[in-house]
Amino acid sequence: MDKVNGKLTVYFEEPFWIGVFERIEDGKLSVAKVTFGAEPKDYEVQEYIQKHYASLKFSPAVDAVVKDIKRNPKRMQREARRQMQETGIGTKSQQALKLQQEQNKQECKIRSREKKEAEELRMFEMKQQKKREKHKGH
Repeated sequence: MDKVNGKLTVYFEEPFWIGVFERIEDGKLSVAKVTFGAEPKDYEVQEYIQKHYASLKFSPAVDAVVKDIKRNPKRMQREARRQMQETGIGTKSQQALKLQQEQNKQECKIRSREKKEAEELRMFEMKQQKKREKHKGH
């Protein structure tokens, strides 16, 4: 049976509150970043997860080490409190977000290049048509 671990980190990055969803599936880490705007309440975050988790656009998977060990509940509670004090996101998550950003950049570049080529072709065709029209008239 496959095991999926999920983690949400909400932190303040001037001037907005950012949420980073980390998902570890089959030893691969993928990340999605969400901008909340104003500081979200707990129930707002819960509601967002329930409504929009399926539509989140996760980054390509990056290899991650998954430790599957049983922990003492009190220790987990202390670690959760410690993580609440920390700000920011992990380096693996940052790498995954950077990879997603690079892919989006490449896609945008390709789209804009195709659009530019189509526009140039259209202008060329218009010029040719105009030249033919001028030639016909005389």
